Amino acid sequence: MSRQFIVAQISDLHIKAGGKLSYKRVDTLRALQHAVTRLNSLCPRPDVVVITGDLVDFGRAEEYATLRQALQPLQMPFYLIAGNHDERQALRAAFPEHGYLHQQDRFLQWFIDDYPLRLIGLDSTVPGQPHGELCPQRLAWLENTLAAAPTKPTLVMLHHPPFISGIGHMDVQRLFNSEQLATVIRRHPQVERVLCGHLHRSIQQRFAGTLVCCCPGTSHQVALDIDPQAPSRFVMEPPAYLLHWWTEEQALITHTGMLDEYEGPYPFFDAHGLID
Repeated sequence: MSRQFIVAQISDLHIKAGGKLSYKRVDTLRALQHAVTRLNSLCPRPDVVVITGDLVDFGRAEEYATLRQALQPLQMPFYLIAGNHDERQALRAAFPEHGYLHQQDRFLQWFIDDYPLRLIGLDSTVPGQPHGELCPQRLAWLENTLAAAPTKPTLVMLHHPPFISGIGHMDVQRLFNSEQLATVIRRHPQVERVLCGHLHRSIQQRFAGTLVCCCPGTSHQVALDIDPQAPSRFVMEPPAYLLHWWTEEQALITHTGMLDEYEGPYPFFDAHGLID
């Protein structure tokens, strides 16, 4: 097989300072520590990890300090994207060695050209609001950045999903101007995936000539309830990650992997053939 490149995606960490429980119930710090251990144990190990927003719960410096400590054992490079729970300057201050976070003055938008897949991170946050938007300045930056490498396979990543999921209380805080994002993406067929978080579920949709993939959370998940009047609730379904496996022959394949451990693996066959 020719060269391969593996991107692990986690999302919606919601870290609180000192390991305080989120919603007085969810141990998000312990969940992230388990996720880091799990990603480190994968074979082959991912080349990079991307984290698609809501890194902490309230955007506080002490929360980012806890996050930084929890991510230190990760044995591969990782790249950070801001979500609606994040605060731009506090995030930058907590990770000063992450120079890509300073590629733009106002927004946390960046690109990484060091790998077979080009990585582009977008800043869809609106300070003080749960929904996402991409203003003309951010969209123009994306247009120019994609145009600079028209033949290189590319991942575009942001926090807010650019689609309506059917989960009503989350859809009112989606990316509001997804049509404008689609217009840009559609002009650039090198975009292999649009990756997002926010919904705390594994969801896929065809989008602008490519595929948008939403990543589950590392701890709690949003309840799957497509009744438009359903209340805002979460469930303790298994935490998961996405594994984006790129090869020259097949381009990008996306898997959903569980962060918890389960029985197995067990063999299908023994010395006599298929086990009966």
